[in-house]
Amino acid sequence: MGIVKISDELHEEIRDTSAVMARSINAQAEFWIKIGMLAEFYPELTYTQLTRKLLESPDLPLARLRADVQAEAV
Repeated sequence: MGIVKISDELHEEIRDTSAVMARSINAQAEFWIKIGMLAEFYPELTYTQLTRKLLESPDLPLARLRADVQAEAV
């Protein structure tokens, strides 16, 4: 894990948003970073489509659970 230096203003925005979204400050920053990366790779997608891509990521527990359930059904 590394350290990322950000402005105090951005840190406060992350803090405020994390409280509203019920995420930790780190989780909120990580979410925004992932959405930003996806937006650069897929500029034609909407925010909803980008979040769906995150939810379908094989690294997420929900995606692994879905794969396990599908494997058991076969």
